[in-house]
Amino acid sequence: MTKAVCSGSFDPVTLGHVDIFERASRMFDDLTICVFHNIHKEGMFPIEQRVAFLEESVRHLPNVRVDAFSGLLTAYMVQHGASVIVRGVRSVKDLEYEQNEAYMNRHLQPGIDTIFLLTRPDYSYVSSSGIRELIQFHGDIHGLVPTCVERAVAERATGIERK
Repeated sequence: MTKAVCSGSFDPVTLGHVDIFERASRMFDDLTICVFHNIHKEGMFPIEQRVAFLEESVRHLPNVRVDAFSGLLTAYMVQHGASVIVRGVRSVKDLEYEQNEAYMNRHLQPGIDTIFLLTRPDYSYVSSSGIRELIQFHGDIHGLVPTCVERAVAERATGIERK
C-alpha cells in the first residue's frame, strides 16, 4: 500500500488544491493532507479552521484524511509510514522552489520520493496568497475556493460589519 502526503499551509485551501488532492487520491492508496504550521508566518485562518476547511473539501474522497503538524515533513512521513510527497506546481517558479525542497527531503530521507502534479490551466493563477489579498480587499473569491471558505469569509465580513 502506497501512502502519500500533500503538505502546505493551505491558508486557505483553494479549488486548485482540491484538484491536486482529487488527482493524487486516484494515484495512491492513502493520501494525507497535512497542514504545516509555519513558525515564520501568521496565518489568516487558524490551523484548526484550515483543517476543518480541508476536511469538508475532501469529504468525497474516501482514501484521504487531514492532519496538522509542525517540524520536518520527512519525520512526519517516517512516523506515518508514507513514502511519497505530492506537490502541485503552477509555474516554472514553483518548480524551481519545489525541486530544491525535494532534493533536501531526499537528502534527509532517501526512501522518500516527491512527485509533481501540474495544476490545471484554469487554476494556474490561483494561490492562497492571492486569495488572502482578495479577502482583505473584499474581492470576489467565488469559483476560486471551496464553498466552506466562501461561507467563512462571508461570516467574518458580516461579523466585522456589525462591530
